[in-house]
Amino acid sequence: MNRLLIVDGHAYAYRAFHAIRELRAPDGRPTNAIYGFVKMLEKMGQMVVPSHQMVVWDGGLSAARTAALPDYKAQRPEMPADLRPQLAGLGEFLAAARIASYRADGVEADDYIASLARRAAAEGWDVVIASSDKDFMQLVSARIGLWNPNDKTGTIWGAGQVRAKTGVAPEQVADWLALMGDAVDNIPGVPGVGPKTAAELLNQFGSVENLLARLDEVKSEKLRQSLRGAAAAVVRNQQLVRLPAVPCDWVPEKLAVQSGDRAALGRLYAGWGFKGLLAALAADCGKQTELI
Repeated sequence: MNRLLIVDGHAYAYRAFHAIRELRAPDGRPTNAIYGFVKMLEKMGQMVVPSHQMVVWDGGLSAARTAALPDYKAQRPEMPADLRPQLAGLGEFLAAARIASYRADGVEADDYIASLARRAAAEGWDVVIASSDKDFMQLVSARIGLWNPNDKTGTIWGAGQVRAKTGVAPEQVADWLALMGDAVDNIPGVPGVGPKTAAELLNQFGSVENLLARLDEVKSEKLRQSLRGAAAAVVRNQQLVRLPAVPCDWVPEKLAVQSGDRAALGRLYAGWGFKGLLAALAADCGKQTELI
């Protein structure tokens, strides 16, 4: 069975950066995000056991989303100064490890990940998306699961975990987000509508379209007026939170898991001062030699 692991690159780079507060190479360069990222990717590989994998990076904000909402993600702070220079190092690591990666100007990682996941699933592959981004819950299906780093059980999320988290089915997640908004992306929701109320409304009406068409059936006068006043914003939010198809090269052989370039990895690990990873690489080389 082909199993594709798709990693949300920037999300894990940030996670690694904040998980390890201080780590530097012998020459003083920051390496905490690089080290954490390498270890996280190693753990994911052991747990998911993919046949294919790719790391996808953000290429900037979607022009369509910023046109619909100029303040989209506008509140996000600048990337930490010590993280930015480590992104090049992560690129070097992925190249040496022979792990496919993707970035394109103006293409948000979420959209490319969604397009790649859908394409692989359509080919009959199993797909695991590694990210804590709640937007990806809308993709969950019999073929597509989520590896959420915030879930310490290591479970690959399916529809049951999505419903337990949100109160709705995966196919309703986009409407759920549209109703309550998303503070992380600076998307305002309906005043007074949080996760629980949004789930209750969708479980009653099924979809945003049905809800807006049957507002008179909403029992609370206050909620009914709030929904009526925010109807246009909710429809706009649907466009913001849905993950549209973007051009996606489907070349499975380029995604196949393969052995890394040991010499290149050794040079990188030595330069970064990663003694443990260097020792593990040397030990693995020894094991491979014994098998020859």
